[in-house]
Amino acid sequence: SPLPGPTDAWVTLAGLARETSTIRLGTLVSPVTFRHPGILAITVAQVDAMSGGRVELGLGTGWFDAEHHAYGIPYPPAVGDRFDLLGEQLEIVSGLWSAPDTFSFTGRHYTLTESPALPKPVQRPGLPIVMGGAGMVRTPRLAARYASEWNAPFLPFDDYAPTRGRVLAACEAIGRDPSSLVTSAALVVCIGSDDAEIRRRAEAIGREVEELKLNGICGTPAEAIEQLARWGAAGAQRVYLQLLDLDDLDHLRLIAAEVLPHVAAL
Repeated sequence: SPLPGPTDAWVTLAGLARETSTIRLGTLVSPVTFRHPGILAITVAQVDAMSGGRVELGLGTGWFDAEHHAYGIPYPPAVGDRFDLLGEQLEIVSGLWSAPDTFSFTGRHYTLTESPALPKPVQRPGLPIVMGGAGMVRTPRLAARYASEWNAPFLPFDDYAPTRGRVLAACEAIGRDPSSLVTSAALVVCIGSDDAEIRRRAEAIGREVEELKLNGICGTPAEAIEQLARWGAAGAQRVYLQLLDLDDLDHLRLIAAEVLPHVAAL
């Protein structure tokens, strides 16, 4: 394979923090199975400082068991167990960043005793936490309690509004203003100047054009703008576009030149 293989997201983001000056940086999302929450809190706070306060932490349960097995990372097969890890990690990371003094925690999976709770993120009152997922019960509850942003990853369009509604209802249930939670979507993107270019790009990533038009952002720049407007009307305040062919820089240039200028105000 010409690709470099697995890379560590937070090592990469630390490098990008020093090479950039304005773009936001973050993960969508870091699996809770990869890092101890104490180490994660330190790492993310450091990268936030290196970037001058431009980092967002996306955190999720993890799902790709083969990736875990390939590198000897324990992977709890029951999604409920991974949600338990996620809940504890969210409480610990948030607690470490907000504690005015030391921080202690005792849970089923983690115990912290009088941690100095340092370093703190540059961003105050807190570094944004993004929670991804479309779960029916625990995802909305955790997002309402801990997240600055909830993200629906690769969800069919017709499922987005009801899933978003459950998250906003969970905010109301705990007395949180639903408008304080950013709601977003992540979608695969495949754009071309004409049908031939669109089909070539779809084939390069092993996808069908028709499927991408149903479940992603796909078509000409004009069609992409219409699709993004539809997601915005459904409540997505941000849309993250996933480019699967990392070598196709012309694709990136096309999006930057002919799509982004027209969607900034949507």
